[in-house]
Amino acid sequence: MNTKAIELPRNNKLSLLSDARYFQILFLGSFLVLVLFANDFPKEYLFQIGLTITSSLFFQLLFMHFTTKNYALWKSALITSLGLSLLLKVDALEWVLLATFISIGSKFLIKYNGKHVFNPANIGVVGTILLTHHAWISPGQWGSNIIYLFIIGSLGFLVIKKVARIDIALTFIATFGGLLFIRNILYLGWPIDFWTHQMTNGTLMLFTFFMITDPMTTPNNKKGRIVFALILAIIAFYLTTFNHFYAAPVWVLIFISPLTIVFDKIWKNKKYSW
Repeated sequence: MNTKAIELPRNNKLSLLSDARYFQILFLGSFLVLVLFANDFPKEYLFQIGLTITSSLFFQLLFMHFTTKNYALWKSALITSLGLSLLLKVDALEWVLLATFISIGSKFLIKYNGKHVFNPANIGVVGTILLTHHAWISPGQWGSNIIYLFIIGSLGFLVIKKVARIDIALTFIATFGGLLFIRNILYLGWPIDFWTHQMTNGTLMLFTFFMITDPMTTPNNKKGRIVFALILAIIAFYLTTFNHFYAAPVWVLIFISPLTIVFDKIWKNKKYSW
């Protein structure tokens, strides 16, 4: 009698649901569609989105061809392109190509122990702004009519998929929002609407629930992630409050990202894999 175990066919549906990247694509894509419908963006913005997505996928395939040959990684490129489409504004389409090249190239060229050092969308946005001065982030471009849908969708995604990075998102938003509330509302006596306007910001929500929850660029250990989020929130609060730097979290992240390497050495844990 043959006692060899029979390998059952893999359930593709279950495989699909187990990959958090599909949910990231779904919610980022939904947010982008809502933004387009809810705001009167010029036609050029549609061309920018199309070019961002296609060039990101092209550069991803190009780098994979000369390195890993693992073409299944196209999902991460699509996530990066959606993040860039939502965050980056440019005055000419050629800068989109630079942003996508920096973003995708960083995943292959700037790594340590198999992990990306920088969040791809983060380094793409900041790198393009610094190198060209023809790109920028517009924190208030989303308006307020779709932000609640985005918050619900983001939190729903995090809870349903049980992504092991909810700690860093909640630590950051609670610390950053708490410090703003203490200073602006309790200390200065400003109206609560001012704080609500600061916190219901599309860029801030996108940053909190998708950029700093990237498992490939955040500390592996929970303690490391919490300390990382605290440092990020405190510096971002200082720059926002005393320097009126309203895209501060995006900028701070690029400079403290290398701390992940240090924290992974101090608090060891298994590296996340999709």
